[in-house]
Amino acid sequence: MIGPRAIWWLLSLVISFAPSLALAEARCAHHDPLRQPFYGDTHVHTALSFDAWGQGTLATPDDAYRFAKGEAIGFQPYDADGNPQSQAQLRRPLDYAVVTDHSDLLGETRICSDPAASGHDSLVCRVVRRFPKLGYMLVNGYVHSNENPERYSFCGEAGERCLEAAGGPWREIQEAAAAHLDQSNACGFTTFVGYEWTGMPGGNNIHRNVIFANDIVQARPTTYTETPTQEGLWEALRSECLDAPPAVPGGARCDVLAIPHNSNVSGGRMFTIARADGTPISADDAATRARLERLVEVTQHKGDSECRPGAADELCEYETLGFPRMMDMLGSVGDVPEIPPRVYVREVLGEGLLQTERLGVNPFQYGIVGATDTHFGTPGMVDEDAYRGHAAGSVDARFGVPAYPDRSDFNPGGLGVLWAEENSRASLFAAMKRREVYGTSGPRIQVRFFGGFELSEAICSAPDFAARGYAGGVPMGGTLGPNQAGGDRSLSPGDTAPRFAIQALRDPGGGGVPTTALQRIQVVKGWLEEGVVKERVFDVAGDPVSPASVDLGTCTPRGAGFDQLCSIWTDPDFDPEAHAFYYARVIENPSCRWNAWTCLRAGVSCNDPASVPGELAACCDPSVPRTIQERAWTSPIWYVPGPAG
Repeated sequence: MIGPRAIWWLLSLVISFAPSLALAEARCAHHDPLRQPFYGDTHVHTALSFDAWGQGTLATPDDAYRFAKGEAIGFQPYDADGNPQSQAQLRRPLDYAVVTDHSDLLGETRICSDPAASGHDSLVCRVVRRFPKLGYMLVNGYVHSNENPERYSFCGEAGERCLEAAGGPWREIQEAAAAHLDQSNACGFTTFVGYEWTGMPGGNNIHRNVIFANDIVQARPTTYTETPTQEGLWEALRSECLDAPPAVPGGARCDVLAIPHNSNVSGGRMFTIARADGTPISADDAATRARLERLVEVTQHKGDSECRPGAADELCEYETLGFPRMMDMLGSVGDVPEIPPRVYVREVLGEGLLQTERLGVNPFQYGIVGATDTHFGTPGMVDEDAYRGHAAGSVDARFGVPAYPDRSDFNPGGLGVLWAEENSRASLFAAMKRREVYGTSGPRIQVRFFGGFELSEAICSAPDFAARGYAGGVPMGGTLGPNQAGGDRSLSPGDTAPRFAIQALRDPGGGGVPTTALQRIQVVKGWLEEGVVKERVFDVAGDPVSPASVDLGTCTPRGAGFDQLCSIWTDPDFDPEAHAFYYARVIENPSCRWNAWTCLRAGVSCNDPASVPGELAACCDPSVPRTIQERAWTSPIWYVPGPAG
């Protein structure tokens, strides 16, 4: 009899195995069966989100998509009639984007912003309009941060007035996605319908971005207020989408993914391994989570979530926040608690190995994506030299973007890169489901990562790198097993260690965007050893002791680097009986962080502190880093010891 572990292993193999399962028919003129990278943003807020509207954003979903496509849009500040006094524009358009306004408070936002709406003159609405920061904290505490969230009284009995008012914004989100989806064979830009489920019990972030595969979506977005647990969200997405019958017999079905984000401020409540009653999760629980949550957001505006700072890996000291809960961002009283376990992505990938061994199913088999979490309606605003803030959380841009546009510990966020045959919804969503994706901290670094037992040692010098990678193994997001070589062949005797092929190309630039040379490629390995998760980082290409630097007086890079790097690497400590994961991390040479660019443009001289305006005082704060090493993280490749039972 075939056991559950064998079924799960075979399913993972089928999902991950390469271009033989590509789209049967090409819809787009530019179609490549060996796949191509598409750059975009899966986390975007507009004026439909309560916090974005409260701090002054007027950009609509339509504006956000126009911005993503390279058009100029109005930007803070606005005059009394709502006319923008500034503009924002990307120098390099995106390939795709998803507007993910908060499902909670969609109706409240519409009521508080519409003078004709019943409830517009409620005390809550008046406070938010007049004192946006105070309003943000009040509403955030009453709804998003509450263990038992409720609607405000102006929403009427059972919140029906606000739930009804949310219908208009939800239609607007869908209509904007439809209007900007390029359905010609040029396939110049792709949109998806989405929203953010914004749970934050006790100030601990458990947010998810919900993304639908097509126009068949929930009649009403799931909210934290009505559904205040992640298990409730999964059940709603299952019953209202995944398992719902098609509207027309034989027609298209609803399909959906949920992407956790900001696990760095989750207080340990994002990646649970126990039910609400304290009992351990079951194989069914793990399978439900794995079915819906294929990706995790590794980096964004409110910090990086890859790995725990202070670990042996010094590169974990990258855009990390020093507090464990979202509520600490607003300034908690008293000592900040220690950051608990299962907060960072690498830790959770390791926990997934433990759960796989226990249950036969991995609830945390996550691919990796980056995003911005912009609250200006500006997807893809990631360039350090042109950063104008994202206005999330405690930042108030209601009266214009200040000279120093963000908190020093925040950053521009990143991008998600999808390896797909073409720039269509079907192809991009399939890439997300099979996890053939990676995240960057902003630059458009191009990375391919394959693992297998029959990868050629000559792959890096071959002109057909990708074809050889697919033929001899699996791409990022895939699963390897001991009876699999090249997808369907048995191993040769003694040939038990997998090889990994990694190819990285420097951001090519364009549009006046400054780019930086690559420094090195690393492979991060996690594995089980006697029931304990171990990890190790290997430098596999480039120069890990490079003396490259940056001239802070001009933000000009100095020193040698690489335009491209490639490596074929074999795990020297491979144990064929141990569960493991591997992902690649590509590191650039040092470059100027956004605050260094800001202070350079402002002409700040810290030699004369008295001459520095108060709003630019952070320019002379020695605790704020002025350089960074931008990077890319691939989705992992997992090794599973094989079917059992």
